[in-house]
Amino acid sequence: MVRHKGDEDNAGDFMNHRIAALIAALGLAAMAVPAAAAPLTAQQRSDIDASVGEWLASSGAPSVSIAVVTHGEIAYVKAYGAARLAPRQAATADTRYAVDSISKEFTAAAILILQEEGKLSLDDSVASYFPELAKPEPASLRQILSHTAGFRDYWPQDYVPREMLKPTTVQAVLDEWGRKPLDFAPGTDWQYSNTGFVIAGAVVEKVSGQPLVSFLQAHVFDPLHMQGVVNADQAPLPMTDAGAYTRWGDGPIRPAVKEGAGWLFGAAELGMAPQELAKWDISLMSRSLLKPASYDAFYSPTPLKNGKTTHYSLGLSVGDDHGRLRLGHDGGGSGFLSANRMWPGSDVAIVAFTNNDWASPDAVVDRVAFVVLPPSEPEARARAVFAAFQAGVVDRSLFTENGKAYLTPALIADQKAGLSAYGPPRIFELQSESRRGGFTTRTWKITAAKGVLTAVERGDPDGKIEQFMVSRGAD
Repeated sequence: MVRHKGDEDNAGDFMNHRIAALIAALGLAAMAVPAAAAPLTAQQRSDIDASVGEWLASSGAPSVSIAVVTHGEIAYVKAYGAARLAPRQAATADTRYAVDSISKEFTAAAILILQEEGKLSLDDSVASYFPELAKPEPASLRQILSHTAGFRDYWPQDYVPREMLKPTTVQAVLDEWGRKPLDFAPGTDWQYSNTGFVIAGAVVEKVSGQPLVSFLQAHVFDPLHMQGVVNADQAPLPMTDAGAYTRWGDGPIRPAVKEGAGWLFGAAELGMAPQELAKWDISLMSRSLLKPASYDAFYSPTPLKNGKTTHYSLGLSVGDDHGRLRLGHDGGGSGFLSANRMWPGSDVAIVAFTNNDWASPDAVVDRVAFVVLPPSEPEARARAVFAAFQAGVVDRSLFTENGKAYLTPALIADQKAGLSAYGPPRIFELQSESRRGGFTTRTWKITAAKGVLTAVERGDPDGKIEQFMVSRGAD
């Protein structure tokens, strides 16, 4: 449950060379982030409000709260819906949510800070701090922070198991789960493990002599003016913050149970408002808080012993978003879901928190990204063609002779009548790209205000469009 949803089963070779090239292009040694995005316009804010409002209505989530970073600054914060349902309490930009596994970014930061201080090394063996966790093949701190150590995850379920309804201690988790045989030899595979981050948090406390959250407060939260961060492990968030909600199937919304105290330590213990996390994102993209080597570790996916890499660095996913480097993490717990995405090359970050555990805020991030993140060249062209079809005014110079012949006046009129009813697009997603018959074929999923469409685009080597056919899609 407490994990980076959507990435658990995607271990292995994650476009090694592409990501390495992206990282090199961004200049990890001394990255100067370009000012690619300006503060949001009134139209962008209006588009975000309309799009997120549609998601809230269709998902049934009680609330969602967002923060948007552009140009190195927090450009927009907004909360939608109800933080609590009975009695109803409106969500505000200051409402705090449990962020669950996004906490892993901060546990990893604590280990990196201790390494900067010369108090430990990422390559230290876990057993050097907890001898009772010694294995035939030693696992390192780097491996537990990158989910390549093999420690069995104590919470793979998408509900709260009965054991986790009762309080526990760090030592109890280490004794029960840290002593189990490894699921694989360290460094040979990738498998999401909350257990590894409990161990990492315990190492922070043992080395620093401070509680984990106190250490983070002094070394991360205070320097970044993240004044609203709280420990959400030991007790539910206060009544002034978001309540946790769940539903079974498509049944009624009900309050979600709270995990027992102690289970979230190191892996998922933090609560905050989106604008607090946005300050952390700004520091990650501007590389302003930690030393260069620590940011190198955050930006670089961890290699396996067979030479392949993973999609994960230290508490962060690292991906190639159609030619752009993307960092991020999701969180999922009982009654809460969270999403955090950063595009360092565009100097854009988007945070979305919600107090439900059935509708992912990843879709909210995608909707906001459509508004604020500059599209790739192919996406920009596809967006323009789709908008022209909706308006019934097509630039025929974009098309091949075959394409022009296909676009008869009757066809254009029919497309306008049909497509305009869907309203403005909210997400434009490239589903696939391939070659056929000398053409580049791209399939786009278009989530519009009033439905989902599919567009199949074929283009020739000169850039002319042979085909752009739009049909009703599936959600």
